[in-house]
Amino acid sequence: MDLNGLGEQLRLWRDRVTPEAVGLPSQPRRRAPGLRREEVAQLAGVSADYLVRLEQGRARHPSVQVVQSLARALRLDTDERDVLFRLAGHLPPSPSRIERHVPPSVMRLVDRLGDTPVSVIDASWQTILQNQAADALFGDLSRESGRGRNRAWRTFMDLPGMGRFEPQTRSMVEREVVADLRAARLRLPDDPDLASLVDDLLRESARFAELWETTPAKPRGAQRKTLHHPVVGWLTLDCDKLTVNDGELQIVVFTAEPGSPDAEALALAVVIGLQQLGEQLDEELTAGR
Repeated sequence: MDLNGLGEQLRLWRDRVTPEAVGLPSQPRRRAPGLRREEVAQLAGVSADYLVRLEQGRARHPSVQVVQSLARALRLDTDERDVLFRLAGHLPPSPSRIERHVPPSVMRLVDRLGDTPVSVIDASWQTILQNQAADALFGDLSRESGRGRNRAWRTFMDLPGMGRFEPQTRSMVEREVVADLRAARLRLPDDPDLASLVDDLLRESARFAELWETTPAKPRGAQRKTLHHPVVGWLTLDCDKLTVNDGELQIVVFTAEPGSPDAEALALAVVIGLQQLGEQLDEELTAGR
């Protein structure tokens, strides 16, 4: 074991996180109070074998993406996240770069909102995490990586999802994305990921290029959006954002007026979506046997 190094720290952090803290069911007769390696691996989107090798010191230099995922899975705060970066051989994120670390308090908030669709996105509109209600409404992004998890890219590349915006809302969202990305570029001119995203959108989307020439910078705000769900039909929802990490992370929440037809449609869309996600998981588990 690499004492006081990466592997030892990963084990110590894993041992202190309870299953309840990350939304996993608590099971009797657990030999340790913390998470099992398999549970951390699942939460971080890495293989259990790779996590074993990290903890045993046989793998020492995980990528930045893996480090970010492990920090979220282990509910590390910002200082602990920086320790993990250094142990993995990387410099901690700079103030001039996009902040992607989700504080444990924000992860608890997302967990506890339950049936309310909630996403956490960064300054480049990359989806850092979202709850199952958001998966049910907009489509499961857990298997997506890179640009497939980016809301701006998905909007202008017209990638499929569950709920689809009606034309007026779509036009509003397109302008909102461009204005917000412009504002982000002014705040973070040295961030390579943000610059690369904008360059690729300018090259691949004529609509984005057109709006980039005519839309001034403005951070995104609250909006009311109308979308069509393949089962429940049209519904209009309030889309509000909360900001954390000095505004660089946005918690996006979709709600409807209680007791309204839109609220009933939203609740039904979430229930149906969760059922479909559950059936899909059952099929994958059966196929994997």
